[in-house]
Amino acid sequence: MTSLERLADAVALAPEQTEETTLDRSWLLGFDTETTGTFAGKDAIVSATLVLRNPEMGSEGDVVAEWLINPHRPMNPRASQINSFTDAYLQEHGQEPERALSGLAAVITQAQSKRIPLLAYNAPFDVHMLNGDLRRWSLDTLDEREAADNTDYSLLVVDPLVLDRAVSRRSGRRNLASTTEYYGVEPQGDFHDATADTVAAVDLIGPMTTLYPQLGRLSMGELMDWQRQAHATWQESFNRWLQGRGRAPIHDSWL
Repeated sequence: MTSLERLADAVALAPEQTEETTLDRSWLLGFDTETTGTFAGKDAIVSATLVLRNPEMGSEGDVVAEWLINPHRPMNPRASQINSFTDAYLQEHGQEPERALSGLAAVITQAQSKRIPLLAYNAPFDVHMLNGDLRRWSLDTLDEREAADNTDYSLLVVDPLVLDRAVSRRSGRRNLASTTEYYGVEPQGDFHDATADTVAAVDLIGPMTTLYPQLGRLSMGELMDWQRQAHATWQESFNRWLQGRGRAPIHDSWL
């Protein structure tokens, strides 16, 4: 049985969650990617990981699936320096994108049907990269897959970066390495490895919801609107900081 098959089976056996399920009791499907660059639709995913976390078992019960993908795009040299992937290695060892992306998206859709949220640190990046790749290979995006069965569909996502910005008033960087250090999470491997980053991001939820119980009480039904508002509040504050230094403000939305 492949890791994808094991993960799909585990998601199938996971309980159905409801809008009342709270974050501190929720199953989670962690997600992270390594890519050829940073532009969705232009750059492509070269490595991805999904990690299913049962809240009652913790990391010992994790079910993991990993993908190595031939992007049919050249690596940006700066991206290659960060994630260590080379064009030659990916061409030799990577799966073809249609097969890999189909399997990846299918498991996410399966989890979403049970209201198991997709968890990713700085989630818009990974979600947009995946949707960009799906469009590139003429495959249904995450929204299109769910909307076919549910016209009220909205992707359910947990973003520890948004949560942290909303409740922690600490100074300094808020990349994954800095945030895991702040919350006392020990990384299981090197950062900029999709699996290590995914597990670290999922591991954040326990200490975050313990330190800030209001996060743990967030329900699946209110999670997305809460995060969108939290991002908007942070962006307003950040733009004041930028403008005070003569820099242009940013204007984006969170998923």
